[in-house]
Amino acid sequence: MKYPEFLKEKGTIGFPAPSFGCAMEPYKTAFDNAQRKWKAMGYRLDPGPNCYKQEGIGISSTPEACGRELTAYYVSKSNDCLISCGGGELMCEILEHVDFEAVKNAPPKWFMGYSDNTNMTFLLNTLCDTASIYGPCAGSFGMEPWHPCLTDAMELLEGKRRQVGSYGTWEKEGIKDEEHPLAPYQCRESLRLRLYAPDARGVMAEQHQIKMQGRLIGGCMDCLVNLLGTSFDRVENFAEKYREDGLLWFLEACDLSVFGIRRAMWQMEHAGWFRHIKGFLIGRPLCFGENQMGLDQYEAVLPVARRHKIPVIMDADLGHLPPMMPLVSGSVANIKAEGNSLQIQMEYR
Repeated sequence: MKYPEFLKEKGTIGFPAPSFGCAMEPYKTAFDNAQRKWKAMGYRLDPGPNCYKQEGIGISSTPEACGRELTAYYVSKSNDCLISCGGGELMCEILEHVDFEAVKNAPPKWFMGYSDNTNMTFLLNTLCDTASIYGPCAGSFGMEPWHPCLTDAMELLEGKRRQVGSYGTWEKEGIKDEEHPLAPYQCRESLRLRLYAPDARGVMAEQHQIKMQGRLIGGCMDCLVNLLGTSFDRVENFAEKYREDGLLWFLEACDLSVFGIRRAMWQMEHAGWFRHIKGFLIGRPLCFGENQMGLDQYEAVLPVARRHKIPVIMDADLGHLPPMMPLVSGSVANIKAEGNSLQIQMEYR
């Protein structure tokens, strides 16, 4: 696994827009304010040509233009790391226009984003054997004041930290909108982790404490199942390469219902993606609390875990219900959960 150089003092942050850009409110004002904050920290900025565009369907521009921009910005010597402008809907359509051979052969560079940006964070791992950061997009850094998860994300980029942990409270309903573009997270819900692991009899049971270790891989399930079975699917090769480490899959969901999550888990399992799996780290899904025909977010995941007899941490600070712990995808993680506290130590090997 290749790990990029960390963002140095007075380094340059590049901003491609392979998914949505920041052309509309509240994202434009938030991105503008984020840039002011980064400049005040001493960083130089390199916004891409698609940052303020709204010409595509579910992405900032055409798939061809977005693919060219992402390739150019990754291989460019004019910036030191990349933070995606935002998430979106159809980043998958740009992939045939990204030159992954050029990306693979270029000096490794940190790319950070989440949601639709799974299409890059995940493929950097599995196609290019390069670590990435599953973390906030650029617009989030415009909030006043920053939530600690944003500081954590910057410190990962800067090489100042390799450990992240749970934040204690989370946001169920935000107030960020056109009138409040810089609103901070409204973290009013108490974190309650759900921990499961096989007991002494091998029966999956809820636990008070869990430890697990393995190589982190994952992202937004909505995007992952789109990649499955395509020419971009190299997961089985990745799993075999790192079989001695074993894989820790971190997963979260955006548009998927509880049935959609269960179908996605079934599909990934039967495609061989969970070979050499050591555990699941599952974020709060956007459908949090949903129950359909007796199925909830926990039983959407647990049947696969039972079959593989592996531990599961659920409702973690990960994904679309903020805050989210930034994770170095591709790193080897030592994870400990006890009660409602979660700590993740990442090793770069």
